[in-house]
Amino acid sequence: MTIKKEENPLKKVCVICAKGSIEDVYATLVMANGAVMEGIEAKVFFTFFGLDAITKNRMKKLKTATLGNPAMRMPGGLPFPSLLGVLPGVEAGVSLMMKKGMEKLDIPPVEEFLEMIIAGGGEIYACKMAAEMFKLEKKDLWDEVIDIITVGDFYAMCGGENTQIIFT
Repeated sequence: MTIKKEENPLKKVCVICAKGSIEDVYATLVMANGAVMEGIEAKVFFTFFGLDAITKNRMKKLKTATLGNPAMRMPGGLPFPSLLGVLPGVEAGVSLMMKKGMEKLDIPPVEEFLEMIIAGGGEIYACKMAAEMFKLEKKDLWDEVIDIITVGDFYAMCGGENTQIIFT
């Protein structure tokens, strides 16, 4: 497949992470890291439960959503019965399987992924409204979070030509 170069290439991506499950957080991290690796400016805004990914006491405890996840599959490809997700230990077991599968593929843990984004020039921000709602302060967040800002502040940073806003 041949990819045609655009006349106006993408220069900046602003990624919003609003969910705290492993699969949602990693979608954000992959998009932001991919941008910085391609030389595209990346700014990441964590809001609502997405804040778990940058909250010191939560970032290593993310789980896979087992309830209401129609794309969830069991080994062998059979659909995962959503009702099983309510049983004790199932969510933890599925999350462990997901983490082990990611480890086998050499996908870094959340904190290391965030460090890669920062090292590539990316910026990490937390949502002021969500932080206030969950009673979080800057000291509760990963040390490399630049600031706790409003969504308006984030959108102002995302202005300009050749910018894409991605909501995961």
